[in-house]
Amino acid sequence: MSSKPKRLLTRLDAAIAAAVDPFAADCLRAERACYLARQGHHDRASAELEAIRARYAARPNPSISAWLSLADGLMSHFTDLGVAARDKMRRAHALSAAGRLLPLHALSSAWLANMDYARHDVDSMVRHLSQALLLAQADHHAARSRANLVGAVAYHLAGRPDLAQPWYARARTHANAEGDDATISAILFNMASSRLHNLRQAVLSFQVSAPHEGERALIGTDSTVNFDQMLGTVSLQSLLPLVRAHILSLQGEAAQALALYEAHLVEAKGMARMLGYMLSDQAWCRLQVGQIDAARVDALAAEADPCDETQIDDRAAMHSRLAQVFAGLGNGAAAQRHEALARTAWQEFRTLQGRIVELLSGVGANGPL
Repeated sequence: MSSKPKRLLTRLDAAIAAAVDPFAADCLRAERACYLARQGHHDRASAELEAIRARYAARPNPSISAWLSLADGLMSHFTDLGVAARDKMRRAHALSAAGRLLPLHALSSAWLANMDYARHDVDSMVRHLSQALLLAQADHHAARSRANLVGAVAYHLAGRPDLAQPWYARARTHANAEGDDATISAILFNMASSRLHNLRQAVLSFQVSAPHEGERALIGTDSTVNFDQMLGTVSLQSLLPLVRAHILSLQGEAAQALALYEAHLVEAKGMARMLGYMLSDQAWCRLQVGQIDAARVDALAAEADPCDETQIDDRAAMHSRLAQVFAGLGNGAAAQRHEALARTAWQEFRTLQGRIVELLSGVGANGPL
């Protein structure tokens, strides 16, 4: 752990120590567990949550139950990004609504918007994002920072970094006001990964180079690594080398990208939904360095991967890479099949991008306009 104090964590520790009411202290402990989960310290978060759960097993409390569900959702989200995380967060959302716990309802709405974004469920994302901004008071920095970050990355994914900037700025303002270094890290990471997605679309869909976007994405990735090392954050530890590998491959640096894939792909957590694309990209890198047989093995594994239908851009990128790989392997029929699938998927994604801009244009800093 870094010697630099984590501002939000330090404040929570002090508030727990000063709390006279055991119930208030346990709510703060649950909030601390949420922060630890977001930092990737799952063992500490889990121990905290199990202790709270045991104390209230015989006498459930609505606020504690909502906090536990929210924390469970974050634990799951930062472990595998799977469906279970959303189900747990939906429970927190329902419990906080039933108990009229407005701050928790706003916070769970913001996190549901985040999870909707990960699934490209744009209508649900905007609905939860609007709800979070409407419910959150001006000083509810946790809900507002997360909601604004979701709006920022959605605009960025849609290829509109200009429209994303005010949302990033508000997210950063609220995170700084909260002293929430985990969210500052998330902002840095999401800006870098959004630039990566824009770069990937340019290279694989439009067949144009975007060197400046690649350089900015690499700088953003390095900034996230340095910031997380300073704070002791480990939640993105397995993802950041793969982000760098993606960027390098798109810049034509196949050997460097392949070294990162070989070192980190097997141990990557929370990346199952992108496995098909990463295997196809690794296959392309192998082809560039002359590993023909290994490229064929990776390409066939990518083909066999059950691609997540909600991730249209990952699917489109996978088919684009496979078209290139099979063409290089001399399998013209497979190359043409994947090229056709890529064209269809990229068109679907461009339609999604337009939908994102259309829906978000009706949402302001405090909810629907």
